[in-house]
Amino acid sequence: MSLARTVLPYVISGISVGGQYALIAIGYTMVYGILRLINFAHGDVFMVAGLMMVYLVASVPLVLAIPLMIALTVLLGFAIERVAYKPLRTAPRMSVMISAIGVSYLLQNLALYITGGLNKNYPAIPWISDRITVFGMETTRVTVITPFLTIFLVAVLVWLINHTKIGMAMRAVSVDFETSQLMGIKINSVISATFIIGTFLAAVGSVLYFTNYPGVVPTSGAMPGLKAFVAAVFGGIGSIPGAVIGAFIIGICESIIKGLDTILIVNGAITEQIGLATFSDAFTFVLLIVILVFKPTGLFGEKTTDKV
Repeated sequence: MSLARTVLPYVISGISVGGQYALIAIGYTMVYGILRLINFAHGDVFMVAGLMMVYLVASVPLVLAIPLMIALTVLLGFAIERVAYKPLRTAPRMSVMISAIGVSYLLQNLALYITGGLNKNYPAIPWISDRITVFGMETTRVTVITPFLTIFLVAVLVWLINHTKIGMAMRAVSVDFETSQLMGIKINSVISATFIIGTFLAAVGSVLYFTNYPGVVPTSGAMPGLKAFVAAVFGGIGSIPGAVIGAFIIGICESIIKGLDTILIVNGAITEQIGLATFSDAFTFVLLIVILVFKPTGLFGEKTTDKV
């Protein structure tokens, strides 16, 4: 078996995972671009979306459960912004960051209380959960759909930001918050729209992610959220295309590292498993350190100067 054929399944899987990280990373990068806030609760909103789906499917038909879950997730994102962040608009940045961490732990503990810490099985979604064969390898249809859906949603988002009134307001606020306010832009509406878009994408991402990894626990959003944050920093936080490209790079590298033992054994480089998959998560954070050391603004981030 050739090296390319051995690596291909992991590349395809990595592209899929990268697409799911990208949908979460966009929420981080949009909020940071406008508020200069790292929304640490974003990964937990992603987890709550997964739990909502588990409980909704038990009560209503699947065709209603998916849009209802997305609507409730968007409402949760809106409520978090209004309750936890809006009152601190003029507070020091550290206060808002602490509030974000508090919301994160609140969501995790509420999930722990509701589920008892037990693993909840995510429902199988017809068609996208089906097994298919691609390039001679068997995988789920969601693996193939994810990158195309991600690129489509990002294209729609970029169009919205560049060609609509709310998008123009977002760009203005991200450049100069105070001046935008003086020019009559409704800051609160712009920020709410940003959180609504971010949580909508996280909800869609949760459907794709938990279809592939069907166990939902209160900490399910922590690692995907952290990796999406690293992707946003890697691409240049504040840059939507940068966050997406960073997410795909991290997803592919992570997937290849997970399968590195198998790749090396099949190609005769080693004779037994040596546990390289253990370092798949560590790679993401090593990459973050390297980027912060050598290019703090990320691949597509713009260098900024503080006003005096």
